[in-house]
Amino acid sequence: MTSTKNQLRRILWGAATARTLRAHWMLHELGLDYETRPIGSRTGETATAEFTQLNPRQKIPLLQDGEVTLAESAAIVTYLAESYGQSAGLIPPPLTAQRAAYFEWCFFVMTELDSHTLYVIRKHTNLVAIYGDAPAAVRTAREGFIKQAQVADQTLAQRGPFVLGASFTGADILLATCLGWAERLEVPLTATLRDYLERTTARPAYRAAHLANQKT
Repeated sequence: MTSTKNQLRRILWGAATARTLRAHWMLHELGLDYETRPIGSRTGETATAEFTQLNPRQKIPLLQDGEVTLAESAAIVTYLAESYGQSAGLIPPPLTAQRAAYFEWCFFVMTELDSHTLYVIRKHTNLVAIYGDAPAAVRTAREGFIKQAQVADQTLAQRGPFVLGASFTGADILLATCLGWAERLEVPLTATLRDYLERTTARPAYRAAHLANQKT
């Protein structure tokens, strides 16, 4: 990165969700200094003129890193790993089979475990006053999560301790935060997944990120 960029401010907007935790976690894995703007979802804080100018979608997390402004938790995790974490192994080298596998896991986690299942459950349980009661959708989403999580279970059993093998990467941040989210929603996890979650969340960077992710 250029010296000019390193002199500019790094700000992370958002707190108190599994998705904002991901960005905090990667920043702490990298040991990067940053400022926080602990705004929350559905509080009106994402609808201000200031934030809407930064992110017209009015969603958190949002990262400002010098001249870069970036939303979407998986994109932030990958951008940070690519920009600052290649030497630490937080993302595989470009144009390799491991990098392709990294992207495969990121897209899998964000679709099958995050948006298609866990978020559906949350919308119709924790946020039922907004989105309405939909027991059939919740039941189907739970079943879908359990089925797709078996892929992670099998992969970790065969080549762990992490999803790409020996190295902890940004893909593990995405998976572990989904598994923690599933536990909070009382979706059952296998013993292999519980062990993996315990292993990843024992990392000092996770513990620091968990504290930084609190809504104050």
